[in-house]
Amino acid sequence: MALGFFSRLKAGLSRSTQKLSGGLSAVFTRRKLDDQALEELEDLLISADLGPSVAEKVIDSFRRSKFGKEVTDEEVRQALAEEIANILQPVAIPFEPDPKLRPHVVLVVGVNGTGKTTTIGKMARFYGEQGKKVMMVAGDTFRAAAVEQLQVWGERTGAPVIAGKPNADAAGLAFEALKRATAEGADLLLVDTAGRLHNKSALMEELAKIIRVMRKFDETAPHSVLLVLDATTGQNAVEQVRVFKELVNVTGLVVTKLDGSARGGIVVALADAFGLPVHLVGVGEQADDLRPFSAEAFAKGLVGDSIKVIERDDMPAEGQAEAADAPPSGAEHPQQPG
Repeated sequence: MALGFFSRLKAGLSRSTQKLSGGLSAVFTRRKLDDQALEELEDLLISADLGPSVAEKVIDSFRRSKFGKEVTDEEVRQALAEEIANILQPVAIPFEPDPKLRPHVVLVVGVNGTGKTTTIGKMARFYGEQGKKVMMVAGDTFRAAAVEQLQVWGERTGAPVIAGKPNADAAGLAFEALKRATAEGADLLLVDTAGRLHNKSALMEELAKIIRVMRKFDETAPHSVLLVLDATTGQNAVEQVRVFKELVNVTGLVVTKLDGSARGGIVVALADAFGLPVHLVGVGEQADDLRPFSAEAFAKGLVGDSIKVIERDDMPAEGQAEAADAPPSGAEHPQQPG
């Protein structure tokens, strides 16, 4: 039987878990939580990509509550999961299209290779299955692979894809798509964008133009700006958030590729550093592998505890969602992933 989503989340975090859990076992084998132990724990947390700020907060909490006490690795693991969950809980906010906005316009940004285009396709499927009318815009007009990939997702989900000629003006395309989505009563308009971060000024100009032109039709658009991050990039994801916050008003994050990386701790570092909502996480290549972020499930999965969650009404139970076929060849991994 195929693994359920939360089982795959746990499996996806396995390398992070092994690194962190193995280190905890090495540091804590029924020993007192003294200064040396806390220093070793701090080094372990930083090496697991939780970052120095998170490590300092955890150590300060441990110093207040457990200093001088004899502890086991399991006790530390449980306390650590609670500390991480406390950091993540404020940002674990599901993305909900505003029913008062038709369409709710979502600008999806991120560097090339993070999985923007795939994320848009999976979002179209996820919200389409909830009965929402979704439209997509192939706004990365300079990469034929991104356009073709989104068109494949359109065929699979039944969501219309608005695309232009190669190298077409992305802002004009977004404007026409917004007009059409409004006329047809769409609930959600997902706009793909380019991600050429090596040319920051050109990217800033293009994103600003898309927003400026869409606002000629709807002065409130875009209503959400989602930044897609690849978890495998580790601390580089922090810099990407900083850059895109300068370029556009990022309203939330989507974290992809939590499917075997040893860098899962970066999600905690991002939550602590920026406080931006983490709406969705991706743990694999299947169409159903993008789901709302759960702070408790992630924290327990990261430190190696068992995952116990209450299923949301809009989530299939484990083992039911996996009946969907994997994306057709080329849909998930074009030569230049979006």
